[in-house]
Amino acid sequence: MKLYIGNLPFKVNEADVSGWFQQHGVTVDSVTIMRDRFSNEPRGFGFAEIHDDNEGHRAIETCHGQQMNGRALVINEARPMPKGGPPRGDRGDRPPRRERGNY
Repeated sequence: MKLYIGNLPFKVNEADVSGWFQQHGVTVDSVTIMRDRFSNEPRGFGFAEIHDDNEGHRAIETCHGQQMNGRALVINEARPMPKGGPPRGDRGDRPPRRERGNY
C-alpha cells in the first residue's frame, strides 16, 4: 500500500520520517520525500510504502493528525497518478496563444 504523507516539516529527511513511523509502531518499507526539481528543496509532502494493506490502514488510523516537529501530519492512502502524468493546471479563461506570425 502506498501512503501519502502531507504537511511534513521542511527540515526532515526520509530517515526521520521512517523513524517517526517506527515510534508510532508502524514499519514502512520505504519513504520518499518529494523535492523541487530545480532547487532540490523538500516540498512538504511525500510517500511511504507498506507491504501489508492491513498495516497500511492501521498506519492511517494511528498516525493521521499526529505531530511531527510541531506539525500535524496528513496520512492517507495515495491516489494513483492520472494517465499522462501530473495535472498541469487549468489555464482558466486566458485566450488561446496565437500562432507565430499570425498577428
